[in-house]
Amino acid sequence: MKTSFVSNLAIQNAMRLTIQQSQAEVVKLQAEVTTGRHADVGIALGGTTSRSLDLQREMARMKTLTTTNAVVTQRLGASQEALKTVSDAAQSINKVLIGLSGSESADQLAIAKTEVTNALSIFSSAVNTSFNGEFLFSGINTDVKPMIDYNSAEGAAAKAAYNTALTTFMAAQAPPLTAMKQFSSAQMNDFITNTLEPMYIDTNPAAGDQSRWQTDWSSASDQTMTSRISTTEVVASSTSANSDGMRKFALASVIATELLGADVSSAVRTTVSNAAMGYIGEAISGIDAQRSDLGISEARVKKANTSLAAQIKLVTTHISDLEGIDTYEASTRMNTLLTQIETSYTLTSRLQQLSLINFL
Repeated sequence: MKTSFVSNLAIQNAMRLTIQQSQAEVVKLQAEVTTGRHADVGIALGGTTSRSLDLQREMARMKTLTTTNAVVTQRLGASQEALKTVSDAAQSINKVLIGLSGSESADQLAIAKTEVTNALSIFSSAVNTSFNGEFLFSGINTDVKPMIDYNSAEGAAAKAAYNTALTTFMAAQAPPLTAMKQFSSAQMNDFITNTLEPMYIDTNPAAGDQSRWQTDWSSASDQTMTSRISTTEVVASSTSANSDGMRKFALASVIATELLGADVSSAVRTTVSNAAMGYIGEAISGIDAQRSDLGISEARVKKANTSLAAQIKLVTTHISDLEGIDTYEASTRMNTLLTQIETSYTLTSRLQQLSLINFL
């Protein structure tokens, strides 16, 4: 019988290789137990890996939409709060004008002018509201302040335009008017309707006729911002300071501020008051319509988020079915390998202690 010589060095090297392989497998199993999915999806799935990648891309896109929708919701909420402030300011002007009821009292007229002036300042402040560094009512010009404050130095151009229009109108009458008290009701109505209103409202936008609104008052764009809230839906996520409601608020305020306290007859003052109430009423309707439009957008974003949440849950389930593993089984295998590694360490240590010197 022949015996073959096997050195303890060869046994140690074989044991070392086994330990290295086991350690690599343990690292892989640790990753799988932690993540709940294959450590190397490509190797595990083979030809179906492309399906997993498609699902992952779809998941990332839906999560991105969910994130952007949160920003859209915040922007819409801030816009709604600002529009509510504007609407309340318009209502306060309306109450002042109704309460005046043709009064000729200088004190009441002064109080009315002060309240209208305050409401106009509140209007300007609300329209200039910004969110995340963007002005909400600038349309797509989000980095530009949309509205001037008529009661500050910013309003100099608008006030100069009003004074020029009044002076020009008075000089054009036959005979020319040299004082406000010479106005008749018909002339005042003509001045408000045919001179002041076209300065604020674009009379024929299709033909390119523009008022002085965007010269003296607004730097906003007519084009509002839109946001994609789902794969198929795009909603308006802002509104513009150039809306009819905003313009008529400013027009009513200027009429009330500049003309109610002027030295005119009682009949002319009534004409001024009625005109201001008419425009502020239209302003309230226009602003509330803007609030309604943004409310519809808010509701659509909410429904889109509900739909996205359901889709994300469904895609997550599909991905889990493709890439998921049995974590209990993986944990058991890992513990078994760790035991084997500890045993290998023990055997290697004993092999290293084998030496003829110990027996001499």
